[in-house]
Amino acid sequence: MTGYSSPSDDLRRVVVAGGGPAAHRFADAMHTRGLEGWHVTVLTEEAHLPYDRVTLSKALIEVDYDLTLGDMSMWEHDALDLRTGERVVKINAAAKSVKTAAGNSYEYDALVVATGSTAARLPIPGAEHTHVYRTLDDVWAINEAITQLTEKLGRKVKTVTIGGGLLGLESAAGTERLGANPIVIDGASWLMATQLDEGAGQALGRLIKDKGFEIHGGVFPSEVLSDDDGQVTGVLMADGRIIDADIVIVAIGVRPRDELFRAAEGEEQVFTLGQRGGVVISDSCETEVPGIFAIGEVANFGGMCLGLVAPANTMAEIVADRLHGGHATFPGFDTATKLKLSGVDVASFGDAFATTKHALEIVYADPARGVYQKIVTTDDAKTLLGGIFVGDATPYMSLRPLLGRELPAEPGAYLTAAGNTDAPDTELPDDAILCSCNNIPAGTIREAINACGACDGNTPVQELGELKTCTRAGTQCGSCVPMLKKLLETELNKSGIEISKALCEHFNLSRQELFDAIRVLELDSFEDILAKYGTGAGCDICKPTIASILASQHSAYVLDAGRGTLQDTNDRALANMQKDGTYSVVPRIPGGEITPHGLGIIAAVAQKYRLYTKITGGQRIDMFGARLEQLPDIWKELVDAGFESGQAYGKSLRTVKSCVGSTWCRYGVQDSVAMAINLELRYRGLRSPHKFKMGVSGCARECAEARGKDVGIIATSEGWNLYVGGNGGANPAHAQLLAGGLNDETLIKYIDRYLMYYIRTADRLQRTAHWQEELDGGLQHIRQVIIHDSLGIANDLETAMARHIDTYQDEWAQTLKDPERLRRFRSFVNAPEQKDEAIAFVPERGQIRPATNKEKGGVLIASTIPVRSQG
Repeated sequence: MTGYSSPSDDLRRVVVAGGGPAAHRFADAMHTRGLEGWHVTVLTEEAHLPYDRVTLSKALIEVDYDLTLGDMSMWEHDALDLRTGERVVKINAAAKSVKTAAGNSYEYDALVVATGSTAARLPIPGAEHTHVYRTLDDVWAINEAITQLTEKLGRKVKTVTIGGGLLGLESAAGTERLGANPIVIDGASWLMATQLDEGAGQALGRLIKDKGFEIHGGVFPSEVLSDDDGQVTGVLMADGRIIDADIVIVAIGVRPRDELFRAAEGEEQVFTLGQRGGVVISDSCETEVPGIFAIGEVANFGGMCLGLVAPANTMAEIVADRLHGGHATFPGFDTATKLKLSGVDVASFGDAFATTKHALEIVYADPARGVYQKIVTTDDAKTLLGGIFVGDATPYMSLRPLLGRELPAEPGAYLTAAGNTDAPDTELPDDAILCSCNNIPAGTIREAINACGACDGNTPVQELGELKTCTRAGTQCGSCVPMLKKLLETELNKSGIEISKALCEHFNLSRQELFDAIRVLELDSFEDILAKYGTGAGCDICKPTIASILASQHSAYVLDAGRGTLQDTNDRALANMQKDGTYSVVPRIPGGEITPHGLGIIAAVAQKYRLYTKITGGQRIDMFGARLEQLPDIWKELVDAGFESGQAYGKSLRTVKSCVGSTWCRYGVQDSVAMAINLELRYRGLRSPHKFKMGVSGCARECAEARGKDVGIIATSEGWNLYVGGNGGANPAHAQLLAGGLNDETLIKYIDRYLMYYIRTADRLQRTAHWQEELDGGLQHIRQVIIHDSLGIANDLETAMARHIDTYQDEWAQTLKDPERLRRFRSFVNAPEQKDEAIAFVPERGQIRPATNKEKGGVLIASTIPVRSQG
């Protein structure tokens, strides 16, 4: 990559202008096809190696995140020459050469222009004070601005993103993850108006608002306001409103960088440009000038320039194919979109707006849940034309490859949100495109699985990572990975090959195997476990999993001995972070039973620290709005009064819900409250693969809704009936009867065994319902293990549970005793022990928030919630 030396005359010279994803894909395509007789020079104006713009938000959140595309060793090939900091400024078509800003000249036999696009700017006063969201340097600048302003202002920064499309929402979501208050301004009446119809856009807006985003739609900004120092203070809207802001990011679209194709002064125009920019290309991706190709966002095909991965990759492959003597043609743009914004699924593909004549729209909409699902078909409801999914996009992966084909089931069967059912299983035809980014059909993937020709032609692919490497499927946007994994498992099952249960790329063992290995060898540190069974440095999959395994086996303080770095945010803070960056405080109230004195203590704490209180469905009182540095003070008062942590933040027991039982209820046949208290104190703090809940009903009237819990107990005149494997949430499952007519001792013994067997054998983040369903033998297998001890492990399971019970200690009580443990609850690393009196927390306004959308007796039920700001 140093001084340029012209390749020998017997080599065909290809020059690539641009170094983005399209340019990288072209170089990779040439490399894959063979570079004998070729020399490829890639000229990129950026200082970085080609990187993935699709995942740019990762670099916004973590500036050290490596977005480099592909294997860097590719550039070591003698016939590939990557030159950073070289911006092409002139094409001399007659001389077949290009000139760079540095004054260098490069001759070519074929020229591939992949200059991409540039972020559109706002033509309004104050635009010079805004950021754009396009390159690594752009997102690094935004990260730095948010970090510095947060420290300077001593409060959460308000970031306004102008633009409610894909890029704008990705930008806003990134700033939210950096701790800012995200505000989105969009001129359209609903978000993502290019990809979503009004129903879907409104559903997305509702979900985004519920995540804490502030949305202003249907009005354009007219000026970016700033003070005398150039610091942004707000955005003036066309209707006269002023929206407060500290940082403004403009993400209103992109413009093709087609300046190379515009004739210099006095020269004849030789290239045809599109009405909205971009150089016009044929289906061979060639411009009007032979030997000059254009790919990616700068290429105009059919009157369109699109900034999507799939068409750019297709264009790059077509040009490489053509240069090697092929006849591939560009089929047109695939506008399918799949993304996740702050946990909200959004997908759109095909004729999403039903513009095809006589098209049918099959729609399920639930505004209250923020769910919108639409399938577009031909008028006979058979052929799939497109679809839109917001809030629940699970059918997208099954449907996307079937675009233009006859559906194997009724369209309504794919509206999974309507019936809380899975989409029908679909055996994809070999020619159906599974990975649209790389245009890879299912048949190619099947061939790779069964006998990978890219390897030795005989060895089946058995690992997802290996399959991605061999086929390129799932290596870019990643939305097809679930379908890819499903296809891999299906093909391996057909071949009788055992499917890998590797925890992640760092551990080949499954969670169950890793649990057993740690238990048998009595390992107690992540470093020892990694050294013995893993590779690399670990990741956000294996670290929390091992932290959970260690906690469930040793019952030691979860943040000691380096285990704090393994935990997620909530476990590190011993509290649940809320959408505004504050935390919730949830003291344990076993069985929902509490004394008037205890109620008074909670009330006094909530009043003192001005916390919002809520009685939950699990019969606890949650207090919201606590700052990180306030948590120790709040918990000291609660612990001194006899309360302990409710573990609302961990993958562990949450609550044991109960009715009032035989103590008060005339229908009760057992003391459900006493049993609930017993169970909650017995299993408190028990770490598990996922959270679990329990319920105890004092009679068959089921007032505690026990059959909706992971472990449910219902009293009968014959004893306790034990139900297991119930889950609420988006995919509810009723618990199934494990055993009936049990006395107290037998009931608890069976629960001990069940929970510990679940903890030892379930996959990470697997609820009990799915664990039971996937176990070979299902409930019958569990019954044999738990009741009849078919595996001979009953005593071991009971002993492990007893060890947890005997060694349990309240985490907050332990924290408060140790000054070193308290250090992690400082708001800043260099914060003094005394509070900074320069920072004041003052009331700003009272907010009336309806507690229900229904009116009862003509009165709207509402609660007044104080909203604080830091200033």
